[in-house]
Amino acid sequence: MGFQAMVLGATGLIGGSVVKELLIREEYDEVKVLVRRPLAMEHPKLTQIILNWDELDQYGDAFVNVRDVFCCLGTTIKKAGSQENFRQVDFEYPRLAAELAQQAGVHQFLSVSSMGADPASRVFYSRTKGELEAALTEGKLPSVHLFRPSLILGVREEKRFGEMIGAWFMTKFDFFFRGKALKYRAIPAKTVAHAMVNIAVTGTLGVHIYPNDVIHVLGLVQ
Repeated sequence: MGFQAMVLGATGLIGGSVVKELLIREEYDEVKVLVRRPLAMEHPKLTQIILNWDELDQYGDAFVNVRDVFCCLGTTIKKAGSQENFRQVDFEYPRLAAELAQQAGVHQFLSVSSMGADPASRVFYSRTKGELEAALTEGKLPSVHLFRPSLILGVREEKRFGEMIGAWFMTKFDFFFRGKALKYRAIPAKTVAHAMVNIAVTGTLGVHIYPNDVIHVLGLVQ
């Protein structure tokens, strides 16, 4: 009998790739997604749970029997409208999800963080990501895996001009990102997703942090 997985942020770039990866993996029998709006896909393994994220605390039962939770929640301050709203999506929802996961007996919590995540950072974005990492590692989950990618490459529903320029530059001059600069190299969302699922199937206990250059390698493993 296979495992049951849950994906948070399944409508996003990395989250969507994680769902697709999980659905083709024989290790998983069911893939639950908590989404605000339905995914435009159907699959025998896929279970969609539509919710208002502000009511997440009412969905503790959805985590029961789940072995692995993949947290890919994230937004931008521009899209969120304020730092307060950004923090709600990038900190409060994931933190609460981890609490519900722990209460339900989830084995692993795998979360997309960011390069430069640091609770002491002066940069609001990096500080928020760092504070979430700290909250997750201070919990009682048996296994926590934190992924710190650089700029994510992929086709987004919404256009982010700054990221588009950055993606163009880093793709055009990818050959520069070698040696010590490898850790800054842009990374496809599919590579991050593949790395996350590759790590999940190992079932490794403890807290683990994966920097960008390591994710590149893990995402290539078949």
